[in-house]
Amino acid sequence: MAATGEILLEAQGLAAWYGAAQILYDVELTVARGEVVALMGRNGAGKSTTLKALIGMLAKRRGTVKFMGHDISRSEPHQAARLGLGYVPEDRRIFTDLTVMENLVVGQQAARHWADGSAAPLWTFERLFQLFPNLGEMPNRMGGSMSGGEQQMLTVARTLMGNPYLVLLDEPSEGVAPVIVEQMAHMILALKAQGVSILLSEQNMHFAELVSDRAYVLEKGQIRYQATMKELSHNDEVRRAYLSV
Repeated sequence: MAATGEILLEAQGLAAWYGAAQILYDVELTVARGEVVALMGRNGAGKSTTLKALIGMLAKRRGTVKFMGHDISRSEPHQAARLGLGYVPEDRRIFTDLTVMENLVVGQQAARHWADGSAAPLWTFERLFQLFPNLGEMPNRMGGSMSGGEQQMLTVARTLMGNPYLVLLDEPSEGVAPVIVEQMAHMILALKAQGVSILLSEQNMHFAELVSDRAYVLEKGQIRYQATMKELSHNDEVRRAYLSV
C-alpha cells in the first residue's frame, strides 16, 4: 500500500513489550520517500509504543525494522539517529537549562545525501527560523521559560538539525493551542515539500486529514485497517469502530 517511491522505513512482524506486558502484535508498515503517513488510534492503542519500537527505545522488541537499506532491528536509538531517522517524542524532552540556540546545536549533524548522490534536505538555523518564526524571535530564551507550544516547535526544530530523511513525530497536536496546531500542520506540509518523510502518531482526525497521504489504524497493538487518508476519512464504519471516543 506504499505510495510510489523509494521505501525508506519498513517494519515486519514488529512486536514489543513493557516488562511482561505485550503491547504490539506483529505490526507491519512502510513509509516511502516524501510521504506523510498517519498512525492513528485511540489513547492506549499502541501508537507511541510503535514509534519507540521503530527507533529502538524499548528493551524488549521482536521483528524486523529496515531503514534506508539498513537493518536497525537491534540498533540503539543513537545509531538509528545517525542513519538519519529523526524522533520527536510526545513529552518534548528539550533541555530546559539551555537556550533555544543551544538546544538546536545539540541536535546538529552533518549534511546527508540520497543513495543516488543527490543532496537530502539540509537544515540551517536560518531555514529553521523561517519555518518557526517564533523561535527566531527568541534565540537566547531558556527552554524552561518557553510555552508548551514553543517547546513543541523547538523539539521538532532540534530533530531537524540532524538533517533526517524521515521523522517519527509523536502526537504533535496533543495539548497545544489551536494556533500552534495550525502551525504544526503548515510545518509538516513544508517538510514534505522539502522531501522529508514523516510517520505521524495522531488521534486528531482533522489534523491527520490536513497533512497525511496514508493511514494505518491501530487497536490494541494491532493494525486493523490501512488505506489512503481520503479513504479513511470517508469510512464511517472504521472511524466509529477504532477512532471515536
